[in-house]
Amino acid sequence: MNNLAEKKQFNHDVLAPAAEYILQCQRSDGAILWFANGKLDPWDHTEAAMGLAIMGHTQAALKAFDWLQQNQNKNGSWHANYIGEPLQISDAKIETNFVAYPATGLWYCYLATRNKAFLHNYVDMLEAAIDYVVNQQTPQGDIQWALSESEQLPSDALVTACSSICRSLECAIKIMRELGTPKPHWLKAHAKLTAALLHKPECFDRTWESKERFSMDWFYPILAGIYSPVQASERLQARWQEFVEPDMGCRCVSDQPWMTVAESCELTLALVAANRRDEALNLYQKLYRWQDEDGGFWTGYNFKNNNIWPEEKTSWTAAATLLAADALFKITPACNVFIQEPDF
Repeated sequence: MNNLAEKKQFNHDVLAPAAEYILQCQRSDGAILWFANGKLDPWDHTEAAMGLAIMGHTQAALKAFDWLQQNQNKNGSWHANYIGEPLQISDAKIETNFVAYPATGLWYCYLATRNKAFLHNYVDMLEAAIDYVVNQQTPQGDIQWALSESEQLPSDALVTACSSICRSLECAIKIMRELGTPKPHWLKAHAKLTAALLHKPECFDRTWESKERFSMDWFYPILAGIYSPVQASERLQARWQEFVEPDMGCRCVSDQPWMTVAESCELTLALVAANRRDEALNLYQKLYRWQDEDGGFWTGYNFKNNNIWPEEKTSWTAAATLLAADALFKITPACNVFIQEPDF
């Protein structure tokens, strides 16, 4: 671990090792694995691509989207997990928030780099993916969490997943607006999903135990852009004591002694969205104790047993630190993607 935890200013030299670690996890075909010889999932692959774009690795980020383009299913989706050499589908499920997230990645990378290839090269991929997701929306506005041809999955929706989809729909709408091809039915889908997240809690966790114990259900709706800064701050304050371990970070689950770096970074984003930058900076700076010499960050820490767990350094954790840094320090023009309300 390094000694950057107390630094008050974060510059390129401080952030660069995290991007270098992501590059170490990227294969020649553009696929970004969790770690060397690990698996790939489309959501975390996209997260890592954004981290690369923030630090100026534009061609590597484009290659990441090339991989998505080349491995997209005919119906516009991607499977949940890929593993092996060459990468093969290892999970028959299709998770809708995974399918939607490349839209967020493309918009973010375009804003960060101003390289229009992120829009023009992948517009067909984007349209197919978002249409697939919108087709899974119920009349109530929520979106089915996953589909599978090999098993019967519960008909249900997740707050965190739908929050991620909500932001992805916004980004997809903005991409098509930028290209001069508006999508009115995507706008309607975004409005319905926003209404479900804000006003229809009965749409979520219908068939399984409530996910309210998980911190992402607490802060991720803020990252969806559905709350004003004042509302976001009130939401954070209401459960702060449950989820935030002082001088440590954000718990993954309220009743478990385990914090993760990625969720602490996402909470950092939520704090910035709530105009609580000083708290965001304080939380973020403490996370650098978990960075290893190779630039990667350990995924989490059990503060009851005083041990790193799991013993893995994921590419998407490194990327999350870069996304949080962008929101805090305005490194790129994409810095507000996760922290602003929609402008439509």
